[in-house]
Amino acid sequence: MANPTTRSRTMSAAARAAAKRAKRGEYLQRPEPPAPDSWDDPPEPSPEPLEQDPDTLAEPEGSAPAPRSGRRLLPAVLGVLLVAALVAAALLGRQYAQGRQAESARSQALAAARKAAPVVLSYDYRHLDRDFARARTLLTGHFKDQYGKTTRTVVGPTAQKYHGVVKASVPAASVASASPDKVTVLLFVNQVTQSTQVSGSRLDLNRVRMTMSRTSEGWKVSAVDAL
Repeated sequence: MANPTTRSRTMSAAARAAAKRAKRGEYLQRPEPPAPDSWDDPPEPSPEPLEQDPDTLAEPEGSAPAPRSGRRLLPAVLGVLLVAALVAAALLGRQYAQGRQAESARSQALAAARKAAPVVLSYDYRHLDRDFARARTLLTGHFKDQYGKTTRTVVGPTAQKYHGVVKASVPAASVASASPDKVTVLLFVNQVTQSTQVSGSRLDLNRVRMTMSRTSEGWKVSAVDAL
């Protein structure tokens, strides 16, 4: 039979071993703390800074202002281009209008010259005053005064003395130059002359340069030169 003291020691050792096993089991069965991803209430993210207009950000005191030359240059360039386009359009429009006016002047002045030449370059000694007066209505400027003086002092007296009759016709004419207010016309003029100084009739083939000027009463002759 075992000694009581020995039995007591044996029980104490068994109890301590059982306590250690119990403590080791509690440690092994203790649940591990959950991973941060499985937390029910994750930490709130820090608020992001609000976006602000760069133009409204206060510049630090003493710092140089941000360059804005590019932003200001674009409207200036567009303005210059717009002005250039308007000027070009105005010039083209003016040139077009002048071209149309010159073209209209060519046709009008040419018709007026073909009509005026037979009147201005013809006369009959039997009614000189009527012929010269009719011709003066087709003239203008200094040439009108010159024509009146020449017919009065030279042509009229000579025609009356020799019974002169001159009839002019224009078989061909063309425009040499033209502007909206002045046109130069080249005329081929045939003049048939009869007088006591000529046996029968004499035909003269002439070339005449006639300058036509625009007046308030239409196109009129402002110069006549024999070529």
